[in-house]
Amino acid sequence: MSAQIYYPFKSFNTAKRQCFLTGKPIQSSEEQIHVFPQWLMTRYSLEDKPFKLLDESFATYKDLMLPCAADINEQYIEPLEREIEQAFTTGYDAVKQLDEMRIFHWCAKWLHGIIFNELQAAMVQQYRDGQEFSVSHSLLQRFTNLHIMLQSMVLPIEYEGDFKPFSLFLFKVDNEENEFSYRDEISTVTFSLRINDFGLIICLQDNNTIARYQEKVYNRIKDQLLHPIQFEEFCGRVFYTAYLFNRLPEYEIMTVHDTIYIEALSLRGNSMKPIFDEWEAKTYGQVLENFWKKWGFLLFEIIKDPDHTMSFLFDREDQLIKREDIALPV
Repeated sequence: MSAQIYYPFKSFNTAKRQCFLTGKPIQSSEEQIHVFPQWLMTRYSLEDKPFKLLDESFATYKDLMLPCAADINEQYIEPLEREIEQAFTTGYDAVKQLDEMRIFHWCAKWLHGIIFNELQAAMVQQYRDGQEFSVSHSLLQRFTNLHIMLQSMVLPIEYEGDFKPFSLFLFKVDNEENEFSYRDEISTVTFSLRINDFGLIICLQDNNTIARYQEKVYNRIKDQLLHPIQFEEFCGRVFYTAYLFNRLPEYEIMTVHDTIYIEALSLRGNSMKPIFDEWEAKTYGQVLENFWKKWGFLLFEIIKDPDHTMSFLFDREDQLIKREDIALPV
């Protein structure tokens, strides 16, 4: 039998009776994995900390699980976790040597796990309220695309033209010891993580478009040791850019013999509209206010001069600010 893609979102299949990655029936309730990797939860004492879901309910980090067939876990998930754990606990230089597709698989598995649990919670809530469960078509298509790409872990998938389905940004960051900083934005499937001596940001479903949009800034700072507030500023830029990205990537998928070929269709399509909506200083300032919450900066300070939004990356003359020259409120 030729390789076949599993489409769980076609029928809102977010039950725990099938493997999240292959659709194989689960034989036991023990066939499940943590969304947040055990090694990460242990290192940063996350197990019993509260995790807020979109419906305002709370779970603990260790409560978030994914159904996963035992053989799939043993053959694919555990080796990936060991590889990522070794690099991430070693630090930036080891992470930089990782195959980007391995980082993508790891982040995509994590974010899919969040989506899986969010959808379960939403279904329970809507049924409890007597409503029929529904998700917007565009959001469902975005989740489907992400899940298809994730399946390249276990299926013979090749990307035609060597396109990259994601944008990845990696930095060396002067983090505090044992600091754990994680964010996700489900509607744009964007993810950031800052631990050890590095930080990474990944847009999981943009065909590398956001990397090209932010290429000029990224090239200026990617080899610098950043202050955490500088990393969070670039995070804000990327998350806001993902919000401005107004295309939903589409793909041509074809199986030839035992190989699944995926070709990215042009983002231009038949639209004359720019791929990104217009950048607005106030909205970007609101994003920065959220990312800089730890340091207490408010929106009116950030956009006091709309032509020069507050920045810890570049000064008024557009010169790079050195990490050691940054002085912040206690």
